[in-house]
Amino acid sequence: MNPGVEDFLMIDLPAVLAAVLAALACALPGSFLVLRRQALMGDAMSHVVLPGIVCAYLVVGDIAPLAMVAGALGAALLAVMLINALQRLGGLEPGAAMGVVFTVMFAAGLVLLEQSGAGNAHLDAEHALYGNLEGTLWMGPRTWADLLDPASYRSLPRVLVTLGGVTVAMVLLLLLFFKELAVTTFDPGLAAGMGISNRAVGMGLLAMTAVAAVAAFEAVGSIIVIAMFVCPAATARMLTDRLSRQVWLSALFAVLAGAGGYWLAAFLPPLLGHPNALNAAGMVAVAAGAMQCVAMLLAPRYGVLPRAWRARRRAMLAP
Repeated sequence: MNPGVEDFLMIDLPAVLAAVLAALACALPGSFLVLRRQALMGDAMSHVVLPGIVCAYLVVGDIAPLAMVAGALGAALLAVMLINALQRLGGLEPGAAMGVVFTVMFAAGLVLLEQSGAGNAHLDAEHALYGNLEGTLWMGPRTWADLLDPASYRSLPRVLVTLGGVTVAMVLLLLLFFKELAVTTFDPGLAAGMGISNRAVGMGLLAMTAVAAVAAFEAVGSIIVIAMFVCPAATARMLTDRLSRQVWLSALFAVLAGAGGYWLAAFLPPLLGHPNALNAAGMVAVAAGAMQCVAMLLAPRYGVLPRAWRARRRAMLAP
């Protein structure tokens, strides 16, 4: 038995899979959030779901996926009600009302984490912020051949099962409702004329966002989820004007960010002579942000440098 292979299959492989699936689950609805100019909805979800998740744990006594999703959706509904109440009763602007509600609910979630017994279930403030990729262990396979043995998958980490199921659900929902999402995103008036409810599609996208945020919460943490909703989709937006290509490029960049970020965190410091690894979830966000920066600079049509070069050529050729 090769100890290096065993360690990789037990420690690195499940963490990479969790990072990739978490990024992918967030990037798929994130494409439509970016195109609808609702990119901060991912930020909102990552803030408001925290108290819902903690309350669900306190009620159920376990980190059960269905309970977590129910708690998150309940918290999202409460946030909408509070925002509307502040606007109607307090006369606040929509942006100010959202800022107050999101901040208060996230702070309330952190207080609940610290004051309750949730920390005993690996649900504490540090994991809420930065996730627990490094703690995702798979005790089943010991050799590459074990990956072909169905018995090895009986011990698959629960977080991978949850993320895998949510990612598959996101793909199926996008395939089933791609037309409705596309029409309501680009032409709400046409959608209404076709009998497609903009409100229903918007609420469905909100629900997808909340479910993705909850699924990714345990693996990569609340803060890092924000980058996964925005960066892959924004990177793809710099490279294409076609919706189908936008979605699949977002998925590709999410996979690259998840796998590349974990590799940078786990293996780059030892290569540079440092004994300690970096936070994996943080490096996933860094990788996603780095790809977006490169796209912003070098994208053929919308990149800063190509646009400056074309402007310079036009100026030189002008009479």
